[in-house]
Amino acid sequence: MSQELKYLSRGVAGNSSQSDPESWQLDPVLGAPMIPADEWSFWPYSRWTFSHVGENTRTARVWRGPGPVLPLPYRLRDIGDIEIASRDGLRATIREYLEKDYTDGFLVLHRGEIVFETYMNGMEPHFKHIARSGSKSITGTVFGILVHRGLIDPESLVTRYLPELTATAYRGATVQHLLDMTAGATLKGPWYVPHTEYFNYLVASGYFGPPEAHPDAPADVWQAILRITEQEAPHGARFAYFDPNIDVLGLIMQRVTGKFLPELYSSELWGPMGAEEDACQIVDKSRFSMSSGGFQATLRDFARFALLHLRRGRLNGRQIVPSEWIEATRRPNPLLFNSFGNDASSYVDARSEFPNGAYHNTFWIEDQERDVYIAWGYGGQLIYIDPEADFAAVKLSHQPEQLPMKRAQWPDKVYEAPKPLPFDSFAAIHAIRDELESQRL
Repeated sequence: MSQELKYLSRGVAGNSSQSDPESWQLDPVLGAPMIPADEWSFWPYSRWTFSHVGENTRTARVWRGPGPVLPLPYRLRDIGDIEIASRDGLRATIREYLEKDYTDGFLVLHRGEIVFETYMNGMEPHFKHIARSGSKSITGTVFGILVHRGLIDPESLVTRYLPELTATAYRGATVQHLLDMTAGATLKGPWYVPHTEYFNYLVASGYFGPPEAHPDAPADVWQAILRITEQEAPHGARFAYFDPNIDVLGLIMQRVTGKFLPELYSSELWGPMGAEEDACQIVDKSRFSMSSGGFQATLRDFARFALLHLRRGRLNGRQIVPSEWIEATRRPNPLLFNSFGNDASSYVDARSEFPNGAYHNTFWIEDQERDVYIAWGYGGQLIYIDPEADFAAVKLSHQPEQLPMKRAQWPDKVYEAPKPLPFDSFAAIHAIRDELESQRL
């Protein structure tokens, strides 16, 4: 048994408050699956799997390239004692919050320097952690590079690049509709319930499996997209968070460049920005990468991605991402603000989190006055970018509470996810940012 699995069987050291199952004794029959292929991303498995995705499903390498690593200078500050308040008046320090909020890694950048970095739950600096839907913003960033080169026009119809989709619900949608989650296409779900259309979509992407257990699922993402024929609203009429929109963007990128996405992301983003480690992506049987939720990287390399955005797309002496694309992403069309509908997200109530926000070019806009925007993913993945404060924070987590059902049998009991904490990541990040700014540290 690997050291990591021994660690998992003991639970999270020092975190007994996280409802550790008492019967996690890993003594599997040789050859038997230890983690169900359909449930590896659910709690409590996520405590281990979110930083070991390649050991649970198929992935492809995103090479860091031959160039030098972009240095991240250190100017460490003890911010663990900063206090935050919950919505109901409870108080906790940052340290207490991180310990209780299922944190795997947390890093703060201020003025281009690391001022805080911590690893928890057995995660180490070289581990690749899944970004889940934060992957959408990685995709959107590379997409902006291709737009700037004239390879893609956001105002063009999707079918200009993928004419095969004329018979699908994407007929009449523009590329910008995909970038802003306002295309009207839909699938019956929810995504986490086996044998629904949405779940089968994720089987096709390589996220769930094994495929032989789901003979009704499409063979790959392309076949899955061709099956999306239901349109629930006119394109552009409402916001609805829908993973296939971003995978269609990935298919467009692959079509116009003639490259598989891991190679494209490597040459256009990961290598030029000076990543320290290779990243990787979940891929389907056709080698198409899950653009909407399968990207994995180290904590520090996600911080380099945040720094690239803070520097308006320029790092290592070159303009990697067009500054115009980043500027447009930070400041979307005013019509997008307050546009969240009844289904603002598949896993968060964005209307309460971002009452004056929007979703644009694959990023969430948290604060239009400060131009704050974020990459946000299921389970507590967060890349927070505040250009005004020259501040960024990256939180990698395995939060369980976003699934409205009991999941995960280990080995023969069903555990219900603990109740969510009354504190949230945004309150913690705001407190850290404001303290650093007030002290001019």
